[in-house]
Amino acid sequence: MSSVPNTVQQAVLVKSEFSAENKKEVKGYSFDGDVNLDSLAMSMMATGFQSTNVGLAMLEINRMLSWRLSDRPILETDPEEFKTPEYRNNAKCTIFLSYTSNIISSGLRETIKFLVKHKLVHAIVTTAGGIEEDLIKCLAPTFLGDFKLNGVELRKKGVNRLGNLLVPNENYCLFEDWVNPILNAMTDEQVQSGTRWTPSTVINRLGKEINNEDSVYYWAYKNDIPVFCPALTDGSLGDMMYFHSYKRPEFSVDIVHDIKRINDIAVRAHCTGMVILGGGVIKHHTCNANLMRNGAEFSVYINTGQEFDGSDSGASPDEAISWGKIRIDAKPVKVSCDATIIFPLIVSQTFYKAYQEQLKEQSEGEKQATTVV
Repeated sequence: MSSVPNTVQQAVLVKSEFSAENKKEVKGYSFDGDVNLDSLAMSMMATGFQSTNVGLAMLEINRMLSWRLSDRPILETDPEEFKTPEYRNNAKCTIFLSYTSNIISSGLRETIKFLVKHKLVHAIVTTAGGIEEDLIKCLAPTFLGDFKLNGVELRKKGVNRLGNLLVPNENYCLFEDWVNPILNAMTDEQVQSGTRWTPSTVINRLGKEINNEDSVYYWAYKNDIPVFCPALTDGSLGDMMYFHSYKRPEFSVDIVHDIKRINDIAVRAHCTGMVILGGGVIKHHTCNANLMRNGAEFSVYINTGQEFDGSDSGASPDEAISWGKIRIDAKPVKVSCDATIIFPLIVSQTFYKAYQEQLKEQSEGEKQATTVV
């Protein structure tokens, strides 16, 4: 046989019916010439795979940050104050930031602190560990270790391993010494003044009491950013409350008031965005609050969960759309990656640039005020 059989040619050399119009060519970053973070980040959109999703996540977060009420038409149901140009040009998207405890245990704590310190997010959802690990770091440090350190040997030495991080048990003893007088004072206020404690108000109080600028929750307290933790007892703080309950059984924390508070924030917002690092209760609690408004307009998930087992942690944004937790016309993004690797880069191209723009506008405003005087 002197030629390739027609059946083979038809199978292998199938003619393409494809238009390159509006398609982006795959192209990676060139290290020839000047190398800088901004150009590297910009190249990710065209790199492919999860790198492209990182580029899409940056785009989605920048949409959250730039959104203004003036981006949508005036509605007949809008109150008169919502219709003024000044109000419409300044009303922003309400951004929910949610993360699991390991995010705070890691060095991402400092990234989260930056966002909270500079009021770049409006509500936080986290776990008990996400609260206590921040406060404990104000009392004693967490150390780098190794994923393969022997658990039996560590237990004998009173050292707790969190991935490749090490937390001496003494840190939790220091936390107990610090938090117990606060719990006692809070119980007194509940009994004597009728104070209703909720997870968010407990966290606010702890942020006030820690009085340390290294703390995420100090800045949440200072900037009046609510922090929600529906599983507040699921950690060392819960252990302390358990011990405290034997001494002061009258102490209680009301979770119902907080579900109303977070849902109301979502319902009353002109627009919402979700940035969710990890899965579990923090992911669902944030998404479920946004269900109350028929879904968030903007969403970014960063996690390593997979959806084959039906878990909410691994559920895709498209599944959330089916429940009404993300708007049907939204363009949500999931990045399948360890957040400690990629979130700082994303912040550098989104929240950080928004902060720099705020500083620029503030400086220009001060110059104009000086000129007028």
